Amino acid sequence: MAKFIGTGVALITPFKADLSIDFDALERLVEHNITNGTEYLVISGTTGESVTVTMDEKKELVKFIARVNKGRLPLVLGIGGNNTKAVIDELTTSDISLIDAILSVSPYYSKPTQEGVYQHFKAVSKVSSKPIILYNVPGRTGSNILPETIVRLAKDFDNIIAVKEAAGIMSQYLELLRTKPKNFHIISGDDDLALSVALAGGSGVISVIGQALTKDFTDMIRLGIAKEADKAYAIQFQLMPIIGMIFSENNPAGIKAVLDLLNISKSHVRLPLVEATDKLKKTLKEALSSLGKS
Repeated sequence: MAKFIGTGVALITPFKADLSIDFDALERLVEHNITNGTEYLVISGTTGESVTVTMDEKKELVKFIARVNKGRLPLVLGIGGNNTKAVIDELTTSDISLIDAILSVSPYYSKPTQEGVYQHFKAVSKVSSKPIILYNVPGRTGSNILPETIVRLAKDFDNIIAVKEAAGIMSQYLELLRTKPKNFHIISGDDDLALSVALAGGSGVISVIGQALTKDFTDMIRLGIAKEADKAYAIQFQLMPIIGMIFSENNPAGIKAVLDLLNISKSHVRLPLVEATDKLKKTLKEALSSLGKS
C-alpha cells in the first residue's frame, strides 16, 4: 500500500455563514492540496467535524471530493464509532467504490478493554471490502490502543494495513516501529511528532496543518522518509510555532482560521465548537506573515 506513504491530510468541512457546506471552498481546498503535493486525502475525520455532519452530507462530501479529485489522489474515508454494529452497517450499506481505504477510530467513550478493541476491529475487518487504517487517539476516545493490540490486529487481519497513531507518545511510536509486521504502516497523527516518526521509519502522517501549508509540510515529510534530517528539521523549526497554535483552542477551529487567512475557506464551525478567538486569529496572522504566507 505505497499509496499511503507520505502526507495525507485530514480535510476540514468548510461551512458557509449559515453552516451549510461550502462546496466552492471545498473545491479550492482539494485543488490546493493536489497542486502542492499532498499524497492522499482523508474525508470525514475528526478535523472534518464528522460528529456534526449528517449521513446525507457525508455522502455528498464523498461524491463531491471524488468528482473534483478525478482519481488524482487516493481517498480515505472515516467510518468508525463506539457501536460495532452501527460501524458494520455503515460499511456494508455505504457506496465506498470511490474510496481507497477506511480510517476507523477506536471505540470512544465506552472505554473497552484491549480485548474489546481487538474484537471490535476483528468484526469490522470481516465485513470491510477496503483496507483499514486503525485510528488511535486516546485524547478523544478516552482509551489507548496498546502497541501489542495493534500488532496483534496487524498480524491477524491482512486488510488492516496501518495505524494512524495519535497518542502523542514517542516511546509508543518506537515500540510500534520495533514490533510491527514488515509491510504494516505506522502513520503519525501528531503534526508535531510526524518528522521524528518518519525519521524513525514511519510511513508519514495524516496531518491537519498539512492542508494549509501543504508544500512546506509535504516537503518536510518526504525529506524525513528519505532520512535527510538536517533539511527536514530546518522546515520543522519554521513550522513549529504555528503547529502549536492551531491546536491551542480546539481542532478544527485553529486550522479553519488559518485557511480563512489564506483565502481558501471561512472559519465557521458547528456547535458545540466555536470559532478561534480574535486573539488566536491575530497570532496566526502574524505567524503566517513571518512564514511569508500572507
